[in-house]
Amino acid sequence: MTWRPNVTVAAVIEHDDRFLMVEEAPEGNAVYNQPAGHLEPGEGLIDAVVREVLEETGRAFRPLFVIGLYRWRNPKTDQTFLRVCFSGHCEPRASGRALDPDIVRTVWLSRAELDSGADRLRSPMVLRSIDDYLAGRRFTLDLITDLP
Repeated sequence: MTWRPNVTVAAVIEHDDRFLMVEEAPEGNAVYNQPAGHLEPGEGLIDAVVREVLEETGRAFRPLFVIGLYRWRNPKTDQTFLRVCFSGHCEPRASGRALDPDIVRTVWLSRAELDSGADRLRSPMVLRSIDDYLAGRRFTLDLITDLP
């Protein structure tokens, strides 16, 4: 068997000191995550994060920066994830747009609220990327190059 990491994208979206989060219940237990998901075949990283934010929140997203790249091995499943995290701006939710079936709801949470519920975060990458964002970590989008 060939080992392959799961390549994912995520978006840190902040407004008035609160962060746009999605509540999902992947194993029956509700957890919070940034709008995030897997890179699809033939898809670029920037296109992937725009698509994931729209699917999971119903909001158009304009990425402005890369916050970081995060590697994490889930100790429960032994799966490795490589997450590319972006920051940017989003529009209000499009009326009538349904969310992905896996999404329970979207919610805006402060850093303190996320910290007090850290046991309900999908992975340690969630808080780490928010902390990196709050620390001013930003890389321009030209860090990413899609080759033909």
